[in-house]
Amino acid sequence: MGVLSGMTGFARVTGEESWGAWAWEAKSVNGRSLDVRVSVPPGFEALERDIKAQASERFNRGSLQVSLRVDLASGSGGVVIDHALLGALVDAAREAAGTQPTPEAVATLMTIKGVVETTGASLRDFASNEAAMTVLTAGAREAIRQLAEGRLAEGADLKSLLSAHLDEIAARSAEAAELAASQPGLIKAKLHKQLDELDREGRVDAERFAAEAALSAARADVREELDRLAAHVRTGRDLLAAGSPAGRKLDFLAQELNREANTLCSKSVSADLTNVGLSLKGLIDQFKEQSANVE
Repeated sequence: MGVLSGMTGFARVTGEESWGAWAWEAKSVNGRSLDVRVSVPPGFEALERDIKAQASERFNRGSLQVSLRVDLASGSGGVVIDHALLGALVDAAREAAGTQPTPEAVATLMTIKGVVETTGASLRDFASNEAAMTVLTAGAREAIRQLAEGRLAEGADLKSLLSAHLDEIAARSAEAAELAASQPGLIKAKLHKQLDELDREGRVDAERFAAEAALSAARADVREELDRLAAHVRTGRDLLAAGSPAGRKLDFLAQELNREANTLCSKSVSADLTNVGLSLKGLIDQFKEQSANVE
C-alpha cells in the first residue's frame, strides 16, 4: 500500500559552530507542479543546487521556499591598522612633547578614529570553508527530510478525510438507487394527471399513453449514473490506497463525480431524489477541495 503525501509543511533546522550560528527554514504550499525557490547568501550557490536536487528526488508537486541564515561569530574577523596614519600621529606627538611617546601614549593614539578598523569575515569568502559547507549541506538535507515528514503527516490526515467523503458518497448513491426505483411510477402518475387535465374527452388511447410513459421513464433512468458513481468511488479508493502522486487524478475524479451528480439531479422527478443529488454535489465539492491538497 502506498503512502499519500500532502503539499503543505514547515521545517526549521539550526546549529552552532565555532565560526557562528546557522538556520535553515523550508516551507511548502500547494502548487500545480514542483517549484523550488532557494534563498542563500552570495557565494553559497552550490548549496542551492544540492537543495533543488534533493527536492526533486523527494517531491512531485508543491511550491517550496528554502532559506539559509548565517551569523558569523564576532571573533571570526580581524583588525586593520593604518600604519601611515599612526606613524604620522606618533611623529606629531614626539615633536609636540620633544620626546618619544610612551607605549601608553601610542595606545591612546590608536583609539583615534581611522587608525584601527575591525573587519568581519565576509560571507562570500566564508563560502570557501569546506568544513562549514559540509555542515550546512547536512543541515539543508535534514530540513528537506523534515519537510517531507510534515507533508506525509498531512497526507495521512487527508487520506482519512477523503476516505470518509467517499464512504458518504457511496451511502448517498445507495439512497439514490432506492429512490430511483420509484421514478417510473411517479412519471406515470404525473402523466395521468396531465392527461386528465388536457384530454378530458379521452381521445388519447392507452397504447399511446403507455408509449409516452415508457419514453419518459427511459429518459429519467439514472441507473447508468449510479453505476458510474459506484465505479468512481472504487477508483477513488484505489488511488488513495496507491498513494502519491495522486492529486491530479483525484482532482479529475472529482470532476467526473460531479458530472454524474449533475445528471442525476437533472433526471430526477422527485424532490427526495433531487435532495439526495444535491447532497452528493456538496460531498463531491468537499472531496474536490481536499484533493487539491494532495501531492
